[in-house]
Amino acid sequence: MMRLGIDAMGGDFAPAECIEGVKQFCAHNHDGITVVLFGDETAVDKEIKRVGGLDCNHEIVHCTDNIDMSESATRAIQSKQDSSIVKGLKYLTGGKIDAFASAGNTGAMMVGAMYTVKLIQGVLRPALSTFIPRAETHPGLLVDVGANADCKPEMLVQFGILGSLYMEYVHHVNNPRVALVNIGEEEGKGNALAQQAYTLLKENNQLNFIGNVEGRDLFKDSADVMVCDGFTGNIILKMGESVYDIIKERGVTDPYFELFNYENFGGTCVLGLNAPVFIGHGISNARAFENMLATMKVVVEANIVDRFKQAFIQSTTPIDQQ
Repeated sequence: MMRLGIDAMGGDFAPAECIEGVKQFCAHNHDGITVVLFGDETAVDKEIKRVGGLDCNHEIVHCTDNIDMSESATRAIQSKQDSSIVKGLKYLTGGKIDAFASAGNTGAMMVGAMYTVKLIQGVLRPALSTFIPRAETHPGLLVDVGANADCKPEMLVQFGILGSLYMEYVHHVNNPRVALVNIGEEEGKGNALAQQAYTLLKENNQLNFIGNVEGRDLFKDSADVMVCDGFTGNIILKMGESVYDIIKERGVTDPYFELFNYENFGGTCVLGLNAPVFIGHGISNARAFENMLATMKVVVEANIVDRFKQAFIQSTTPIDQQ
């Protein structure tokens, strides 16, 4: 029995949109799955009744507190032990659920995950990823998109390993091509970080490293996994979101640009932790929650965390936990 945990109080439209999304997910995924909802029991139960019940096994874990979007992450995690985020992460660490997701305070989720779920041994920092839409093939994966504004070269190599395994076992891409986001295609281009990372990526025998990719190549079928520091990745992510917003404002309908809609993926898995943790967009609606749960199911089935652990036992990447 798979048990998927979700913060019912997380997001701008919680718990209504979350529960609606759970209902839509359960309509197609009710066999062998229990959805564990973390939040105010009265509010959550009210929404379940409003949508006419859920067509899958579900449980409500009552939480007396909630972490607001604007709160200091570290302070909130320390002071709000009965919040939906903290309780959900504790259930995950204790093995009571197989994965946990929230569209709430991103900082609190990252800090809480580091304190409770913790990093896989050998992983320097966790990474956030996003899918880059492609017109005629499967999406590419961009890592990191905001968890680490400053990076060491070794971290970019690890992002490549994590992203490569994720694409291979979750999205069934054979021998994923890994590339470094840079300002030129030639070896030796870029700043000190890019130049040092290139050398390490090239030497790593766990990766199918194909070299550099420029910004103009991101939306082409140039690579399956593209690595960069979180500062650069977050700018790329937000630029992509703005393009989609402009397209929608102008009333343009195009199948390719619809791939930029965050609702298609729902949320992103934090790569490098000891258990699957997912972070959703703060404005997540029912469709986004449904797709986030669907992604959680696929990731749990792929047993990706154990594959990460095995890779870092074998890894030749320098380990410098600090």
